[in-house]
Amino acid sequence: MEELIQLRQELHQHPEESGNEKETANRILHFLSKYPPDEIITNLGGNGVLAIYKARDEGKSILFRCELDALPIQETNSFDYKSIYEGVSHKCGHDGHIAILCGLAKRLHKNPLKKGTVMLLFQPAEEDGNGAKRVLNDSKFEAIKPDFAFALHNLPGYKKHQIIAKENTFTSAVNSMIIQLTGKTSHAGEPENGINPALAIAEIIQVFNSKINNDVASQKYCLITPIHINMGEKAYGVSAGYGEIHFTVRSNSNVKMKSIESNLAQNVKEITSKFNLKTEINWTQSFQANENNVDAVNYIRNAASNLNLEILEKEQPFTFGEDFGIFTQHFKGAMLGLGSGENTPSLHNPDYDFPDEIIQTGIQLFHQITKEILHA
Repeated sequence: MEELIQLRQELHQHPEESGNEKETANRILHFLSKYPPDEIITNLGGNGVLAIYKARDEGKSILFRCELDALPIQETNSFDYKSIYEGVSHKCGHDGHIAILCGLAKRLHKNPLKKGTVMLLFQPAEEDGNGAKRVLNDSKFEAIKPDFAFALHNLPGYKKHQIIAKENTFTSAVNSMIIQLTGKTSHAGEPENGINPALAIAEIIQVFNSKINNDVASQKYCLITPIHINMGEKAYGVSAGYGEIHFTVRSNSNVKMKSIESNLAQNVKEITSKFNLKTEINWTQSFQANENNVDAVNYIRNAASNLNLEILEKEQPFTFGEDFGIFTQHFKGAMLGLGSGENTPSLHNPDYDFPDEIIQTGIQLFHQITKEILHA
């Protein structure tokens, strides 16, 4: 474990944001060179790495996935391996997820598979929602068709080493909406000669707010959060002629999300038409809901049970987004939670740090899932 903890802390010290994970990928490749896979694919979907371990005998194939990227957050921790970069840090635990997959690679190298194939995907750009799509659209990934795909996420607020399982929707569908409103700038003393977007912005906020249903258990769950508003300039003699407003939208269903998106876009068009504004709507940082396959979840349960790990059956989906959801749209798969401590700072908080003691748990669970599926 010392080697893996050292790797995790080195990754923590050298974080890279989405799309810029070149050195992170190089560190992974250096580690894998000591436990070489049968095949390795680099620059996948950007800076992604796919390590493939094959047995002589054919069998099912399994994909395990982790994420490479860090966040644009200033770290407030003071330990020796704190981020050396201003305004960038591993505040979601991707450094720990990488260490788990590297530990699995080490185990697969030292204890070769008897049959089947295990693929370890070190995926770039999870945080901005682009990485999974880029990997799936990469021609180098076309031949990769696993029978099952798995990913985990560490979860502060849950007991260390606890396994959190759930069938069907595990994490929510999330999409971010950018609304641009163009009117006409005028003198502030003659606002009637211009078209100011202020009233339209206010109405959009009110209409969107009326659609919120905070009950994640409800089929009508819909969370709409205002993120950013920009209008005009700090020029007090000028009536604004342009405005922009951003929201994130969440649903517990991919199908429902499409309906919500269409409805919100129609509302915006009706409101802006009333105020004679030109409008442009763009969507960004889209995350598909993780829709866990029942068979895949049962493999997680069986593996955790055989390792005597405590299992928590989650009743409702998590409200955060995770782009592994797009993999569960293409393959039988499941995301699971790994408890990282009831008193651990929350994800995306400036004082968060992945607890090294759960690395071994993640490795053991993934390896046991491998044995369950491949009957090894």
